[in-house]
Amino acid sequence: QVQLVESGGGSVQAGGSLRLSCVVSGTTYRRYCMGWLRQTPAKEREVVAFINTGVGSTNYADSVKGRFTVSQDNAKNTLYLQMHSLKPEDTAMYYCAARPCWETDFRYWGQGTQVTVSS
Repeated sequence: QVQLVESGGGSVQAGGSLRLSCVVSGTTYRRYCMGWLRQTPAKEREVVAFINTGVGSTNYADSVKGRFTVSQDNAKNTLYLQMHSLKPEDTAMYYCAARPCWETDFRYWGQGTQVTVSS
């Protein structure tokens, strides 16, 4: 069974940085397309970063381009989201999710990790 476990969230001041991690178990994660998504009570869930782990191609939401970077460590079966220049509007619960690349909906989800950015 595929499991995703996120870590690395926390509270930082605006302008700070955090790195989120997502450890994938139960599968060879390079079979999947993976995303980092975030959600707040006031906003719809947003895909902030996406990676095809098989080829390494990435995409980012306009709101995070130039500030966030998604990467993978194949040896550790781990996905990362490096976040720089954090803004209060980045405050959200961040989720790691995975799906087979031929599907459109994410099938597997982590439990989420909270990121809080204060001004």
